[in-house]
Amino acid sequence: MPHAPPLRALLSQYATGSAVTCEPVDQGLLNRGYRLRTTRGHYFLKHHFDPETADPAAIARQHRATERLAVLGVPVAPPLPDRDGRTVAVVGGHSYALHPWIEGRHRHGGQLTPEQCGRLGALLGVVHASLERVMPVQGRVPGARSEACAGPQGRTPAAAADPRAKSADPADTFALIDDLLTRVRRHRPADSFDELARHRLLERRALLERHADRRPSRGGCVGWVHGDFHPFNLLYKGDAPAAIVDWDRLGVQPRAEEAVRAAAIFFVRPAGALDLPKVRAYARAYRRTAGATPSELTAAVHRVWWERLNDFWMLRWHYERGDTRADPQFPAASALVVWWTREYEAVCEAFAD
Repeated sequence: MPHAPPLRALLSQYATGSAVTCEPVDQGLLNRGYRLRTTRGHYFLKHHFDPETADPAAIARQHRATERLAVLGVPVAPPLPDRDGRTVAVVGGHSYALHPWIEGRHRHGGQLTPEQCGRLGALLGVVHASLERVMPVQGRVPGARSEACAGPQGRTPAAAADPRAKSADPADTFALIDDLLTRVRRHRPADSFDELARHRLLERRALLERHADRRPSRGGCVGWVHGDFHPFNLLYKGDAPAAIVDWDRLGVQPRAEEAVRAAAIFFVRPAGALDLPKVRAYARAYRRTAGATPSELTAAVHRVWWERLNDFWMLRWHYERGDTRADPQFPAASALVVWWTREYEAVCEAFAD
C-alpha cells in the first residue's frame, strides 16, 4: 500500500485491538485517510499530511471543536482518545487521528430534493451558530456576545479580524493569467485540457478587463467556520446527514461567504450553471438558522463571485505542481464563472429571496 501508515506503532497507543485490514480512502485532496478494521471494530484513520494543516496544536483545536459540537447535537465524528486521553498521535514526525467509522455516502446537490436542500442550508447555519457558542473569537469566551458587528450572532468585522479577507487585486491576476498562458503554450504534448485551459484563461482575462472596477472591499462579518464545506465532507445515511467531516480548515472567516462557496459547489450543474431553485431553498434555511440577513448574503455573493473570477487554483495545481487530481472539476468550475457573471442579478436574488 502506498504511504502505508505505521499501524503497529499507532495502535499501540489505543485500546482498539490489532489491525486486520487497512484500505486507503481516495476522496481527499490534501490529507490521507484509511478505512481501518481491527479486532475490535471499524475506524477511520486520518494522516494529517498537508503541511498547512498538520500542526498538532491546530489539529487538537479542531478535535475540541467537534467534541463540543457533538454535545450540541451537530452531526460530527469526534476523534477517539488514546490511552492517555490525547486525540493526536505523532509517529515519526507525522500527525494521525483515529475516528469512528461512519457508514454513509456523499450526495451532490443534484441528488437532493428541494426540501433536502433546505435541510442542508439549515445544517450549515446550525454549524455556524453552534461554533459561535463553543469557540472563542478574538479572546472572547465561548458564548459571550461581541457588539462589534450588528446581528443576532455578534459577528465581528472581517476588516478588523481577518486580513486574509482582502479581495484579489486584478493586476496580480493579469500577471498570473499571462504566466499560466505561457505554461499552457509550453506544455508538450498538447492535449484537450490545454485547449480548454487556454480558452478559459483568455475568456477570464476579457471578463476581468470588463469588470475590474467591481473589486469589493474586505469581507463581511466573521465567525468560526468549517472552512471546507462541500459534498465530499458530508456523509449521508439515507436522506439525513450523518456526519460533517474534515475540519482541517476550521478558522475565523466571513461566514456568509462559506455559505455561498458551499452552494457554488453543491449546486453547480455539469455545464457550469447553478440550480437556482435549490440555491433559494438552501439560502432561506441558512439565513433562518444562522441569523444572516439578505443583504449579508448579497454582499457575500459579490465577494465570492470576485474571488472565483480571480482564482486559478486548479490550473496552478496542474501546471505548477503537476498535480492533476482537481482536473475533473475544472470544466464545470471554469464555466460557472462565466455563467455567474452573466446571471449575476439572478444569483443575488436566489441567495437573498
